[in-house]
Amino acid sequence: MVFQGEFDQSVDDKGRVIIPTRFRASLGVRFYMTKGIGGCIFVYTENAYNALSETLQQQRQLDEHTMRLQRFFTSTEAQADTQGRVTIPAKLREWAKIDEQGEVVIVGTGSRIEIWSRAGWDRYNDELTDEKITESAREVGIA
Repeated sequence: MVFQGEFDQSVDDKGRVIIPTRFRASLGVRFYMTKGIGGCIFVYTENAYNALSETLQQQRQLDEHTMRLQRFFTSTEAQADTQGRVTIPAKLREWAKIDEQGEVVIVGTGSRIEIWSRAGWDRYNDELTDEKITESAREVGIA
């Protein structure tokens, strides 16, 4: 499964957001939300989150980097309701600086979904330059 696309959504007064229809079927019934890099929220399918957890469990358990990542990627299990809404826990909304009844951007990044505050997504894109894209392309071997 590959998540692709960018969708504007609103958070309701109960902290819920609608997951785009094209993402819901691939997410499955149960999925996981964690803090994400850059101030967003990562959303993983159950299989993808289990793979991440297993990779971390195979590392040296008392290594400071392993422990840091295990603590950072502590997850919340989630399910969409019949209308496709999912509640974003308050701590994750705080992490991503998502206001109640605020605007968010839901982005498919291949193997996961990211939920950004509108301001955070705009700031990220404003800081993106051709040089940064080119550097990243070289680093991952596609340039």
